[in-house]
Amino acid sequence: MRVRVLGAAAGGGFPQWNANSDACRRARHGDPLARPATQASIAISADDRRWLLLNASPDLRQQIEAMPALQPRHGLRSSPIAAIVLTNSDVDAVAGLLHLREGTPFALYAHRKVLAVLDRNPIFEVVDRAVVPRRGLESEDLVLVNDAADEPLGLAVRPFLAPGKVPLYLEGESGRLDTAALDGDTLGVEIEVDGSRLVYLANCAQLTPALLDRMAGADLLFLDGTLWRDDEMIEQGVGGKTGRRMGHISMSGPDGAIARLRGVPVGRRIFIHINNTNPALLADSAERAELEAAGWEVAYDGMELTL
Repeated sequence: MRVRVLGAAAGGGFPQWNANSDACRRARHGDPLARPATQASIAISADDRRWLLLNASPDLRQQIEAMPALQPRHGLRSSPIAAIVLTNSDVDAVAGLLHLREGTPFALYAHRKVLAVLDRNPIFEVVDRAVVPRRGLESEDLVLVNDAADEPLGLAVRPFLAPGKVPLYLEGESGRLDTAALDGDTLGVEIEVDGSRLVYLANCAQLTPALLDRMAGADLLFLDGTLWRDDEMIEQGVGGKTGRRMGHISMSGPDGAIARLRGVPVGRRIFIHINNTNPALLADSAERAELEAAGWEVAYDGMELTL
């Protein structure tokens, strides 16, 4: 199983278009210790020919151009992108679908709640259902991923419910907001090939005992690394919400990922979906040194792994 990080950053990317922090200025000015990052997504292949994407980032076109393996190879129009799994309906997970509107087939998989969001918004009809079938995912059902023509990709995906919330643009419709609901708005996925297991959970509001049990024994874990500390955006004066309110765990603190996964057996543990406010994005920060000392890595665009 080949894995490529297409984007490592949270919504808005790094640097974010309107952010003038020291970290974002460093990234804009080419500081090698402040590596720019596009919005979070990974690509996975069992045969190096056909690829499954986890989420369709708003930066997808840029990500395709940065990865030759995702670029057309046959005829006048084609794509090695054979399928996409959506783990939520946030803008930074679905907006990239609009880049794929030119009539090239692929299969689209998502929980029925996420598919319902797409169904309600007619702009997504530009991704022609006649060539891009929409296929539902049910929690805990093992799915053999096929392309649009029902040819198997050699990848088995098991989605699971993760604590999370509806996307920001739907919060006004939900009445009482539960930021750690387990109803399909947020999924994690396990992917298995020849005995190797990858767990991807880029959006997570709470690390429950059930999630820790699921991560145990994984060969590769990608985990929500949005914030270093829960009140990070408030402390920096760029927002009024905590990480918990936004539906994200933090890296640090007693309930953070580093502490909660200490002692959980995992092969490689990698933070992804990292916000531009998170000091761990900077390779020379004390926070980066702390997480690396604890056995963690920070994803970066173009990162390649093999299982």
